[in-house]
Amino acid sequence: MSIASAWRTVRRSHRVSERLQPNPDAVAGSSEIVGSLQLRHVDAGSCNGCELEITSVFGPVYDVERFGARLVASPRHADALLVTGPVTHNMVGPLRKTLEAAPRPCVVIALGDCARDCGVFRGGYGVVGAVGDVIDVDVTIPGCPPDPTIIIEALRGLTRR
Repeated sequence: MSIASAWRTVRRSHRVSERLQPNPDAVAGSSEIVGSLQLRHVDAGSCNGCELEITSVFGPVYDVERFGARLVASPRHADALLVTGPVTHNMVGPLRKTLEAAPRPCVVIALGDCARDCGVFRGGYGVVGAVGDVIDVDVTIPGCPPDPTIIIEALRGLTRR
């Protein structure tokens, strides 16, 4: 496909990103966060399936930044932690320290089945438990891996946009 034909396709469809769905209801625990949401991602021991979906959510097709959600590099700048995977023995300390470094109020989002209930890793020798077993979780997003539209709905529920 040439650049000219790609441009004609975009011009013809008049749509560059996914269609906008109605604004979802506000998520419990999000009363302090309105408008924008700075997210710090923490991989607590996942298979990277959820990370691929996070990448697509912040990419040009889904573009969740138009709803005010943004990934940040430091927990000190974060309004919320986006945690993926079951918590392994090596990640208990770093996960707790990341939460301690984040300013209050900090919303904790468990993304994917492994973060919610250990998923396929339940009973593994290196697994301590789900994210909720180590720190308090405010929002859970189901799926293995979750569909990008489900992730966007949850983030829009937090930003109310």
